[in-house]
Amino acid sequence: MQLQQAQAPGSTPAKLYLSYAQSVSQVKEAQRLRYRVFADEMGARLTGDEQGIDEDIYDSFCEHLLVRDGDTGEVVGTYRILSPAQAKRIGGFYSAREFDLTRLLYLSDRMVEVGRSCVHPDYRNGAAISLLWSGLAKYMLTNGYEYLIGCASVSMADGGHSAASLYNNLKVDNLSPVEWRVFPRCALPLDRLSGSADLPASLPPLLKGYLHAGAYVCGDPAWDPDFNTADFLVLLPMAKVNRRFARHFMGTTD
Repeated sequence: MQLQQAQAPGSTPAKLYLSYAQSVSQVKEAQRLRYRVFADEMGARLTGDEQGIDEDIYDSFCEHLLVRDGDTGEVVGTYRILSPAQAKRIGGFYSAREFDLTRLLYLSDRMVEVGRSCVHPDYRNGAAISLLWSGLAKYMLTNGYEYLIGCASVSMADGGHSAASLYNNLKVDNLSPVEWRVFPRCALPLDRLSGSADLPASLPPLLKGYLHAGAYVCGDPAWDPDFNTADFLVLLPMAKVNRRFARHFMGTTD
C-alpha cells in the first residue's frame, strides 16, 4: 500500500492509499464507483445484473486498482488492468470491440490494456489519479510488459465537434507510426464535422496524462453510443516514456 496526501473538499487533507481488489466484494466497490461516475454523472447507458453496478464480462479477468480514503475506507478511484494472458483467455482485448486492432496483434504478448478509469468527484485534485498512474507504472515494470493500450474518451454532448477539433490538433504531432494504426468500427464522422477544425478543444485529463507520458494516438476516434463518447485508442511504449514521467511515477533516475 502507498500513502499520499490529498485534499478532500471541506476537510483536512485525506490520506489515500492504493491496493488491488482481493475479493468479489472489493471489485463491487470499484463497480459502484464506476456506475456513479459513468451512469449517474455522465449519463452512460450501462447494462448489468445489479442496479448501481457497472460490470461486464471483462471484470472477472482483470486486476482492479483501488484508491481508498484512509479515514473512511471508501473507494475513491479505480482502474482495471487486463494482462496479455488474461486477454488471451477471454478472447481478446476490450478495445477490439471498438477498433480493428490487427496491426497491434503482434505486440499482444507484451501488451497490457487498461480501462474504466474514474475518480470520485470530491477527489479530483490530482492525488488519486497520481496514485493510479503510479500503480500502473509499477505493474508494468514489475511484470516486464512493454506496451500499454487504452481508450481515452471525449464527451459527445456537443454532437462530436469538440472531439473532431481535438483530433484535428492531435493528428499533427501525436499520431502513431503507420504500422500501429487502428481503425474504428463505428467511426466518428470526421468529414461531416470538418467545420470543427478551428473550435477550441481542451484535452481531457486522462488523455492529457497519456500524451504527457509519451503515448501515441493510434488513428481516428470511434463513437461509443452507450457512453456517448468519442474514444481515442492510445498506445504507450514503455521505452518511450518521458523522463519526467518516469521519475515521478516509476521512481527511476537519469
